[in-house]
Amino acid sequence: QVQLVESGGGLVQPGGSLRLSCVVSGRFFEINDMGWYRQAPGKERELVATITGGYNTNYADSMKGRFTISRDNAKDTVFLQIDSLKPEDTAVYYCKSSVTVAGPVGLKIYDYWGQGTQVTVSS
Repeated sequence: QVQLVESGGGLVQPGGSLRLSCVVSGRFFEINDMGWYRQAPGKERELVATITGGYNTNYADSMKGRFTISRDNAKDTVFLQIDSLKPEDTAVYYCKSSVTVAGPVGLKIYDYWGQGTQVTVSS
């Protein structure tokens, strides 16, 4: 079973910074694309950024500039650095990973989600 566990969320004042982490654990062949999404109260979940195994990044247009995604393949971890936080960044931030798993009929790719970490930006 593959699990994703996020950490690093919390309460921060406007203008502050946070670094979120997401660790992938369990039995798998390899980790493919990884990404961060967020869901604000009363809104749909939206893409923040993704990163491939080769470190190519993609950001939602509205997230360019203050968000930086990175990964440490040796530690099966993806990070999200958020700078100059604004109250509208308040949301639950979710990690998603595309993982290749070895099964009885060969290798298959599945998407897994973490449980989310709350980020609250308030003075």
